Amino acid sequence: MRTRTEPRTRLVPHTIDGETKMVPETYTVEVPVPPKDWDHIVLTGALAVVAAGLGIVIVWSTSSIGDLLARAVSEPAIAYAAATGFSLGWIVCMALEWVDRYDPVRIRRPRTAGHVFLAADMAAVCGHGWIADSFIVGVIGAVLSGGAKWLWTLVLDRQAAPLDSRTQQWVNIKRGEIGGRLALGASMRQLNRAEARAAAQEVALRSAPEPSPETPEDQEEAPEDTPELPASGPVTMAEAVRTAISCGITDPDAVLRYVRKVVDANAKEESVARTLRSLRRTA
Repeated sequence: MRTRTEPRTRLVPHTIDGETKMVPETYTVEVPVPPKDWDHIVLTGALAVVAAGLGIVIVWSTSSIGDLLARAVSEPAIAYAAATGFSLGWIVCMALEWVDRYDPVRIRRPRTAGHVFLAADMAAVCGHGWIADSFIVGVIGAVLSGGAKWLWTLVLDRQAAPLDSRTQQWVNIKRGEIGGRLALGASMRQLNRAEARAAAQEVALRSAPEPSPETPEDQEEAPEDTPELPASGPVTMAEAVRTAISCGITDPDAVLRYVRKVVDANAKEESVARTLRSLRRTA
């Protein structure tokens, strides 16, 4: 059995002048070396080959399809940028296949979409070869894209471990519960933002100037037979009370309202009543 030497560190007591401290000490141990996992090494190499092939295919497809699209636009950069969508479409679907490799139901949609994008990519590459009078070259380029996709499918099938029916159902239920929690969290965030906006609008509306509340005297309706008083009156309370009496207003409350309207809005009721009695006596 093969071994290798590894350094380790431990704390050991060390005493000087009767005082003991724990100090680190380095030592070595011999640990067994596990045998090489050739399956993992081969699979890693296969993934590296597929990744390199994908890079070559992307460059080839982009070059061919970009040259094809450049015949219809004035700016070649736009054509080559659009050409990358053909290859990136089915490559993104391959990435989604990898994510859903343990779920045979969820993997069907990205795999089907990947085949559609791949067919469009291969057709565009063949079309470029036909227009460029090199149909054989176009077919070879299309085969490269199909071969890269096929290699990826083989590697993915090797990595995907099928689950039994009960385990798959348990995973689906657990995924649904977690997805429900995530959806509920996102919904609550939206509701909180909406509630905050509504509260802000209510505060803004409440901050607007409100009309001054009416006093009970203002809310009382004057009798229909009450004489109409002048809108602008004298400047003293006595003259205002005298004007009200001359207009036939003898009710103390009506006189008080008139004095507050034309003289002083804060006129005291007692002062107005005292003036009213004094003028009645002298009348």
